[in-house]
Amino acid sequence: MPLVHVIKQDHVPSTGEHCPYVHIFFRMRDGSCIAFFDLGDDVAALPSPNTPAWVNHIALRVESLDDLGAMKARLERHGIEVLGVIDHDGYIQSIYFFDPNGLRLELTVEVAAEHVVEGFARNAHEEVNRWNAEKRTARAASRGDA
Repeated sequence: MPLVHVIKQDHVPSTGEHCPYVHIFFRMRDGSCIAFFDLGDDVAALPSPNTPAWVNHIALRVESLDDLGAMKARLERHGIEVLGVIDHDGYIQSIYFFDPNGLRLELTVEVAAEHVVEGFARNAHEEVNRWNAEKRTARAASRGDA
């Protein structure tokens, strides 16, 4: 992703807070950007101690398995530890790594056939509703409500 813009400020525009930073924008293939902040203190943002490191991450799509393999090799050539290629339920295959700020990134390619992906989409709301019902039941049982 090409670096397309850097904003350097001493104050946060939304709050007025004094906090020197740079806001770094990278252009994605679809024209949107992913952006990061550097506060200049060389201190990585601390993850929540109650959340496993693998939970919070950003997933970005690559076009093919060949592209995924090429990106893995490129990252490793630059000394970045890469986990994967990991198969996710026959839907996608992914690699994972951490950026310099400790943010977990995923590069992924959809490998499932189009009709399978459409089926996943048709059932997605039902799956989330079922998961939420299971959570409610488990919470009620832990409180002794069941």
